[in-house]
Amino acid sequence: MDWITKDKNSIWHPFTPLAGVDDPLMVTKAEGVYLHTEDGRKIIDAVSSWWVNLHGHSHPYIAEKVSQQAHQLEHVIFAGFTHQPAIELAENLLSVLPGNQSKIFYSDNGSTAVEVALKMAFQYWYNQGIPKKKVIALDGGYHGDTFGSMSVGERGDFTTPFVPFLFDVDYVDFPYPDTEGEVLNQFKDLVSQGDVAAFIFEPLVQGASGMRIYSAPFLDQLISICQENNVLCIADEVMTGFGRTGKWFASEHLDHKPDILCLSKGLTGGTMALGVTSCTEEVMKVYRSTQLKKAFLHGHSFTANPIACAAANASFELLSKKECQQAIQWISEMQAQFVVKNQSRPILNDIRSLGTILALEFKTDQDSSYFSEMRNVLYPFFLQRNVLLRPLGNLIYVLPPYVIDPQQLGHVHAVIEEFLDTC
Repeated sequence: MDWITKDKNSIWHPFTPLAGVDDPLMVTKAEGVYLHTEDGRKIIDAVSSWWVNLHGHSHPYIAEKVSQQAHQLEHVIFAGFTHQPAIELAENLLSVLPGNQSKIFYSDNGSTAVEVALKMAFQYWYNQGIPKKKVIALDGGYHGDTFGSMSVGERGDFTTPFVPFLFDVDYVDFPYPDTEGEVLNQFKDLVSQGDVAAFIFEPLVQGASGMRIYSAPFLDQLISICQENNVLCIADEVMTGFGRTGKWFASEHLDHKPDILCLSKGLTGGTMALGVTSCTEEVMKVYRSTQLKKAFLHGHSFTANPIACAAANASFELLSKKECQQAIQWISEMQAQFVVKNQSRPILNDIRSLGTILALEFKTDQDSSYFSEMRNVLYPFFLQRNVLLRPLGNLIYVLPPYVIDPQQLGHVHAVIEEFLDTC
């Protein structure tokens, strides 16, 4: 059966032009780090399928728990009802989240987790009759593709058609080491106006804008300023959560903790769609009222889906095992060693790592953004060698599942060095 023709006749793929691109690859199964295609290839998924896959594809333990849950309770409305998988997951998450987090709100994905956080922050002030409506964000951030999350993300080619429909946000520049003082002054000026409701950020790493890494002490300063001026802090840990920076959450690198925290991607180990927004008791208390108008009137049809929660609980168990935590550490060390080995390559503008994240930014005479033509060289080079590295323009990154072994990660590194040797 010609599945690819059927695909082209019926499916609109994300982030993909409708003309002038190669046909998608037909994946027939996946196991561990490998994607198996219709033509018999085994491709190493070195980007964890958009950063979601923690424990390898088709993990038998997660699959077993999903199957068990599907035979017991597949879904129930979460307004007025509850179930064991959701309760267990909330308790599991609160046991490892920053200690100031006290409540879990469920949604469907990373973008909706951010939408929930923004609405939660805005209504926090509304319920108290305090006119705070502004948001501060870091330039270059990405928080999702729904309208609220687009509003607080970078304004550029991705959002240009929608700018008239986005709410206003105050941005401060990305804090490079030599610009931290200037950014700090920008931030202080905005906060001093007294009308800022929230500050939203991707802690330590901006993912979609090129795995841009910034300093934990500097972010601590910004959060401290917010706390001194009664501004809520929202940490978007959709990408950085669940070990990606070497710790359970990037916020663990900080002394000052966020008030609201967003999770998705690795939450279910990549098996199911699920989003979480956690918050402090301080945020929660202004909603404690018998007045329905002061309740948080937000929800999704599949809020706290039991099968998704079961997958997340299984992923949590695997992530908590000593073997997985050890894998995170050796992957982090191996990525850091690769940086040291290749940092003098003349073709590179920069090479950097944080935890399990490795990023290489190439010099180019053309556009150095997501739309760089260099992507059309990088992507096929690695795919032809059965390594999936999906470039962000002139940048490639390695963000592997934790079941990858040293030989497999070494192979990914070797293929990258093969490309570097050709430059």
